Amino acid sequence: MNFCQPGGNMWHISWSEVCPDSVPEWLSHVLPYHLVTGRVNEDIENLAIKVMSKLLSSPSPSSPSDQILANCIILTCVMVGAQVDKKDIVRIDKSSALPLLSESLLAQFQKALWAWDGGELDNDRTGVARRTWKLLDIICRIVELARHSYRPLFHTMRNLDVCKKIYSRARSSEQNDASALLAALRNALHFTFAATGISRDPVLVWNRFFGEALSYSPEDFDWIVDYFDFIYYDDHEAAYDVLLLLGSMGVCCSSAKQHLFIERLIACMDSNMPLHLRHAALRAAHSAQEQIASIDAIDDARLRDTVLTKLSPAILSVLCPHPGTTPANDDLDLFSNYDRDLCYLELVCALARNSDWHPRLSGDRHIDRCISMIPRYCNSESPTQHAFYIACILLQIIPEQTSIATLDSVAEQQWRDVMRSAWDDPPNVINNACYLLVLVDGTKKYMQIASKSDLEQLIRNVDEFVETLERNVQEEMGLEIQDSEQVEEIIIAAKELRTAASKMLERFDR
Repeated sequence: MNFCQPGGNMWHISWSEVCPDSVPEWLSHVLPYHLVTGRVNEDIENLAIKVMSKLLSSPSPSSPSDQILANCIILTCVMVGAQVDKKDIVRIDKSSALPLLSESLLAQFQKALWAWDGGELDNDRTGVARRTWKLLDIICRIVELARHSYRPLFHTMRNLDVCKKIYSRARSSEQNDASALLAALRNALHFTFAATGISRDPVLVWNRFFGEALSYSPEDFDWIVDYFDFIYYDDHEAAYDVLLLLGSMGVCCSSAKQHLFIERLIACMDSNMPLHLRHAALRAAHSAQEQIASIDAIDDARLRDTVLTKLSPAILSVLCPHPGTTPANDDLDLFSNYDRDLCYLELVCALARNSDWHPRLSGDRHIDRCISMIPRYCNSESPTQHAFYIACILLQIIPEQTSIATLDSVAEQQWRDVMRSAWDDPPNVINNACYLLVLVDGTKKYMQIASKSDLEQLIRNVDEFVETLERNVQEEMGLEIQDSEQVEEIIIAAKELRTAASKMLERFDR
């Protein structure tokens, strides 16, 4: 790296490929002195940005050391006017201050976002607001990397209101201004995710978000669907942000925008789209499963047709990345993904609750896909919740049948594996009450094929399941009255199943 100041006025910075990592790390330590002592100009700012960009995108961009991260946070805090202890500036090892530094930076930019004035920075006499927006990419990267070091700021709706204002101005601006505003919108969304603790890492797209309970009406998010429609084809990263918002935070649009949303959702599942975008689309469909499952409640005939004929095969296509690959001949080791498959099974299970979906689930080969997952997930040696959902899907598709030969493609041993494994790790009761009752009834029906060891294991699992539920009821666990009634109904049904299994087990001993 060449670093000089000809004539004492202008800094000239150029990076060399062989520049050792120690140089930008050293600069990240000394540059805050220049800023706090007033020795700063635009060239120093640009140098600071280059230094941090270099450090945050070095060979292991997902895990820079706490020391490097702390250096970058202090440098950014000083540039945007966030509160910093001077002792931390002079300290060689700043990593111990990482939590306080992260929260200080987060709070400072939160203020800057709320005070956003449309990008008009001419009245910014201190330069702090200008630097804040100039550093937004780096700020988002920092808070994303430091997300385990600070407490999330749950001001999501207020942040999204600012995002909505930026979008409205972008749509009403000239083309050049619109580009800058759309860039600002992307950054504002990134900050909203980071401040709330939601990662944009595609690997973590399946993570459940347990944070702020958003209070909103569906109409509040209609602008998100308009924005989605505006950018989904040309800007895949922005489309990913929208789907992440809709999928991870559980927000949904009004019925007036449902058709447009579903059409764009289908487009993002297309095989020509980047895989991380297709995964985000599946996650968003999972979040909207109740609306998608209630196909008979949709008044719009065109939307019903779109959901059934186009969305159904599009959902399955996300699990088969290569065009022309079918569930019957794909390689599970190549295509399977634990979290993705669980997301898919939960979605299909919700769809199977409505008999209007049954022909599509069979005809579009979702059932074949579920059956193909049995060897991987219905294994008691490695309990998973996948087995629970596979069982409930198959039991809902064939509720009127009593023979295990109903689905010719499911061998008797597979049925035994499914029904045995389904009780190994049942999911949260409140969100799955209806499925648990389906499983109880189905287990009673198909116990006839169980071996003695299967019945013994079933009894142990049901006993443990009932004990857990009864303990939760006694501790009340914040259950609403309606939820408590559902739990009591499930406990009674599970005890009846236990009694039936015990009687059947006694026959083996005679």
